[in-house]
Amino acid sequence: MEWPLAAIALVFLAVYSVRVLEQPSGTAGRLIEVTWIVTWGVFGVDFLIRLCLARPRMRWFARHLPELAILLLPALRPLRLLTLAVVVNVLQRAIGRTVRGRVIVYTAFGAAVIVYGGALAMLDVERYAPDSKITDFGTALWWSFTTVTTVGYGDTYPTSGGGRLVAVALMVAGVSLLGVVTATLASWIVERVAEEDSAQKAATAAQLEELRREIRELLDSNHRQAPRAYGESDGRGRTNSTEGSGGA
Repeated sequence: MEWPLAAIALVFLAVYSVRVLEQPSGTAGRLIEVTWIVTWGVFGVDFLIRLCLARPRMRWFARHLPELAILLLPALRPLRLLTLAVVVNVLQRAIGRTVRGRVIVYTAFGAAVIVYGGALAMLDVERYAPDSKITDFGTALWWSFTTVTTVGYGDTYPTSGGGRLVAVALMVAGVSLLGVVTATLASWIVERVAEEDSAQKAATAAQLEELRREIRELLDSNHRQAPRAYGESDGRGRTNSTEGSGGA
């Protein structure tokens, strides 16, 4: 179900973007809300199906409690944007078959989704908060960039509880993204070293086998030439050896 979920996640992202940036009202606003609820329901059904299929079920449930909280608590719904990593996973499977390709695709799309989603979520919860410093999308995007890269200038920061939750989620997502990329690169390096080592061992084994073959051929050749070198019987118990014969 990765492709359908990826498509729904993109719809969710588009709807949420319009909802936060345009703030539509009237018929358009109601349509946005209905689409929002439907996509949210799909996320909930997906969670229940995965819970039913999980083994062991209670361990899976305990590990996914944050996701359940995001589904159930309206105040945490902006954090759902940070679960769009399924889009990145689908894209890396479809496009990046090599390890380098996976790293490039994962880094590019993962960073874009995390930064953009974090900026939207922060603007959604901070726009009308008292003493808020993040009141437009440009500022929210700047804050998201500085946070996910761990720079943190301190010129913009969340002031509400919801904004701080979004900030924590974005920090964790950014560190996780960098960790995955670093681990993938390290794995690729180890794999390349192992391949070269295996190739060297195979070449050495082939050379040893070639030496053994040459030694066997030399031994066989010496065995065939030995009777001629040391003389052959003439049928009367004597040998026609050319060695050791005097003038008698």
